[in-house]
Amino acid sequence: MSTLVLENVSRWFGNVVAVNDVTMTVGPGVTGLLGPNGAGKTTLMAMMSGFLPPSSGTVAIDGTPVWRRTDAYRQIGLVPERELSFGYLTGRAFVRANADLHRLPDAAQATEAILGVVDMVEPAQRRIDTYSKGMRQRIKIAAALVHDPAILLLDEPFNGVDPRQRMHLMDLLRRLADEGRTVLFSSHILEEVERLARHVEVVVSGRHAASGDFGAIRRLMTDRPTRYSITSSDDRALAAALIAQTSVQAVQLRPRGGLDVQVSDLGSFATALPRLTRTQDLTLFELSPSDESLESVFSYLVAR
Repeated sequence: MSTLVLENVSRWFGNVVAVNDVTMTVGPGVTGLLGPNGAGKTTLMAMMSGFLPPSSGTVAIDGTPVWRRTDAYRQIGLVPERELSFGYLTGRAFVRANADLHRLPDAAQATEAILGVVDMVEPAQRRIDTYSKGMRQRIKIAAALVHDPAILLLDEPFNGVDPRQRMHLMDLLRRLADEGRTVLFSSHILEEVERLARHVEVVVSGRHAASGDFGAIRRLMTDRPTRYSITSSDDRALAAALIAQTSVQAVQLRPRGGLDVQVSDLGSFATALPRLTRTQDLTLFELSPSDESLESVFSYLVAR
């Protein structure tokens, strides 16, 4: 079992700060690295896997720095988000090439063993450019695991994968974690993380926003003030009724019609709104969240 530790890690490219003073510990089991696109997840993965040096801070496995330490690289398997550029190879040849790069004493046996683990023995004789998205993900995982690393890093592994293949990949990652491996996968989709990982690390704009049990972080996200855009048959009457509700923090009439409503208790608001429209004899034409993007959710966590 191995533990990956980042201490005050930053990475900048010229004047652009991609990762800003991130400290986190990733241990055995499945951990989700959650954040919107552009949050710095891929840069963090590149530093964790030893492909990119931190501009400051340290990345270490069990106390051993990753950057330029060949013995540390042997403990890591990386599944990048980018598509394979080796479509002309068969799946078996691709995995075998990775086994040879690691100078495994019995590369052929290791190749066949890992193809069985990811259920790709039969398709391995075909060229990679004939594979579905899910199959390409599995062959990348096989290549990352062929040298039996203690740590597996996966960058957005479920992007573009159909629901059946997604379930297959999730089951595979759970099995790998049950073997004692440290499995870290990145995602910008909350539901993917919820289904697979109990421990979550949240990043936004290169900063570490939250860390811990998924349930606790999900409650923080759910309990945050929420804004809604509402239009009705009588916006002024609805505004007067809403402002009297304890679950409503603020109501603002828009010049061209409609309301902007800030809610502190979503459950109470969802119960009160239908009742108010009935008692006031109003008709709702529109009810939509105005700040439900991942960026706004994570920015709220950062501000806490």
